[in-house]
Formats: sequence, structure tokens, C-alpha cells
Amino acid sequence: MPRPNIVLDASPDRPLILITNDDGIDANGIAALAAALDGLGTLAIVAPTVEQSAVGHAITIRDPVRAHPWPFELGERELWARAVTGTPADCVKLACQKLLPRFPDLVVSGINQGPNTAVNVIYSGTVSAATEATILGVPAIAMSLCSWDPEADFEAAGRYACLLAERVLNDGLTPGTLLNVNVPSGDISEIRGMEITRQARARWEEEFHERRDPFDRPYYWLGGEFINLDEGRDTDLAAIEAGYVSVTPLHCDLTAYDEIESLAAWVEAGVTKA
Repeated sequence: MPRPNIVLDASPDRPLILITNDDGIDANGIAALAAALDGLGTLAIVAPTVEQSAVGHAITIRDPVRAHPWPFELGERELWARAVTGTPADCVKLACQKLLPRFPDLVVSGINQGPNTAVNVIYSGTVSAATEATILGVPAIAMSLCSWDPEADFEAAGRYACLLAERVLNDGLTPGTLLNVNVPSGDISEIRGMEITRQARARWEEEFHERRDPFDRPYYWLGGEFINLDEGRDTDLAAIEAGYVSVTPLHCDLTAYDEIESLAAWVEAGVTKA
């Protein structure tokens, strides 16, 4: 068990960096992220007790949320860490507004096991944790490694997380904007560089597989195939395929601004009330 007397140094003279994820506090990716960011500031770990992948921006409102001290070792040191019985968005909300002595200077979410590109950003708990940070006014980065291999090497993703975190701490981000970063799998020497990208258009061609439990009752297991609908060279998917780290600026304003003018014509045509 963690030592109860670990004190979090939240001095304003040193950046306070909140690390979270959606793969759970014991995931390899969050350990790699903490190791990569060590030295940039004071690290605080607040992450889900268990895996919360694909929960999107869900928050817990009908059940209590608990935060437990958690053993989180970095070399011979033990970091201040809390495991939360909630979603990634819960973790950021609770950390910023209750657990930490002050708001962090940066939130970094990840390193996710698997890509968060294209439409997947809608479902991703990793991206949603970073989005919640921006809602609270904190700069944020979502980091993902494009590999499902259980033995995946997070070194390259960690290196780029450190590079970008340092830049954000120094230069900041436009309020309400987060960086969604996807790193190709493989050795860091194989990565060709970094590209600023847009979110690709894509969808899942889904199928629910019907199965039977021991009592012969039906249940359903979701499967599917990822379909890329975008041939643009400037997308996150294209960058990863070409061997580049994809950095996509995102925000939570979902307004389709291009449609406002055309829809306004409905009002001018008299479609103003039922």
C-alpha cells in the first residue's frame, strides 16, 4: 500500500502536471507517461481504478465516486497517486476541484493502448479526459500509441509526450483547445517526424454478435470494421500511415458553422414555430 504521508508539492514555482488515462491506473501506458514527464514538474496521478476505455465523456452522477491512495512507483520514488472509481472525466473533475491543492498547469491523458484517430475521438475516454481539462480551463494533451500489442514499447510515445508537454508549458494553448496526439507503433528511429493534422472522416461498420449464456438467454457482443472515408493527405490517419506522429488540435465546440447561414434561410422562409 502507498505511504499515507506522501505530500504533493504544489508550489507555484514548479509546474503541477496531472496525469490520467482510461486504461486504468495500473496500465503500462500511464507508467511510461509518468517516467517520460518526470523532471518537467510535480506529477500527480489520478486515474480510474479499472479500465474505462470507450466510455467517452461520461460522468458519474447517480453513484458515489471514491478516490483511494494508490501505490505508484517511479524508480525508487513513490508518486502521489489516487485511483478513482469513476470515468476519466470524473478523474479530471475530481482532481482539479477537490483532490489537488490547486488547479494543474497541464493535464496529460494516456498513453493510450491503441489509436484515437478520426471518429474514435468521440468514444475515447483518453481524449475525453483531456477535453474535460479544457472545459475547466487547463491546457491538455491526449497521448495514444497506435498499437494493440500487449508488449508494445511506449518509448517513442513517451518521448513525444515530453516534447509536447514542455512546449505547452512554455507557450500555452488557445483556451478550449487540446492536442490529440497519435504515435505510430515501432521503434522511435522509424518515426519520420511530426505533422499537424485534422481529424479524418471515418466510421465503424458495426455488427452485434448474438450469443447464448448457460441459461440459453441471448446476449450481444459488439464487433466491427473501421472504415476510412477520407483520402486527404492532411488527416491523422494519413500521417500515421506515412510514419509520422499526428498532432490534431481539438475543441469541444461541435457547432457546424458552415450550416448556420443555410439553416437561417429556413427562418427567413417562415419556419419559425410549430
